Amino acid sequence: MLIDSHCHLDRLAEDANPESLRPVVERARDAGVKEMLCVSVSQKGYEPMRKAAEPFEEVVFSCGVHPLDIKEGFDQAWLRQHAQDVRVVAVGETGLDYYYSKDNIADQQRAFAEHIDVARELDKPVIVHTRDAREDTLGILREGQGVEGVLHCFTENWEMASAALDLGLYISISGIVTFRNADMLRDVVRKLPMDRLLVETDSPYLAPVPYRGKQNQPAYVREVAQYVADLKHCSYEELCCQTAENYKRLFRR
Repeated sequence: MLIDSHCHLDRLAEDANPESLRPVVERARDAGVKEMLCVSVSQKGYEPMRKAAEPFEEVVFSCGVHPLDIKEGFDQAWLRQHAQDVRVVAVGETGLDYYYSKDNIADQQRAFAEHIDVARELDKPVIVHTRDAREDTLGILREGQGVEGVLHCFTENWEMASAALDLGLYISISGIVTFRNADMLRDVVRKLPMDRLLVETDSPYLAPVPYRGKQNQPAYVREVAQYVADLKHCSYEELCCQTAENYKRLFRR
């Protein structure tokens, strides 16, 4: 079973609706993708995202506000209300991004901590985005006292991966692992334990080789899985089965 553990289906079409997304979902089915986790990034975008992907039974959702989107609004009560939905399997994506936004660090940290509080209340995992904020990301996760979750689209070094593993977190690998300049990430992947590994597309961004420069989509998680399987010296089938098992364990599927 192959699963795309992180995608943004609503951003795959200029006017995202069930009919515009149907070819995307069908291509994913044809590629063997059995489930897709469609990830929220903003309050105002959450309901349109849900409406666009609602008809597809292989799609589940997260609910949250990306650190680069909290300037547009974030309310913890709104998050708590919507994250209780049965098809919402995770809280986020949340986290810290000091690369693109350094003028609201305190607001990012507060929102991240509030996402974690809701995740703990509802017993759901968090999906974490982190960039140029290693120590603060790990610090807030430690303060979360055992919250489950995943560092998605991982691009950090082994020291951060090891610290995240020590906190019980999972590590998700995107198409970046196929990029020419991703040697550090490939070294991390080789070291990651198989039972903490996920694969994703983060579509429509970061299309893997051989699709670089094109719009990414969930069907291309197949290329990510094959590349990671080669790095781990295991079969494609074994990699798919293990990452699907990990996904089901983390997201209670």
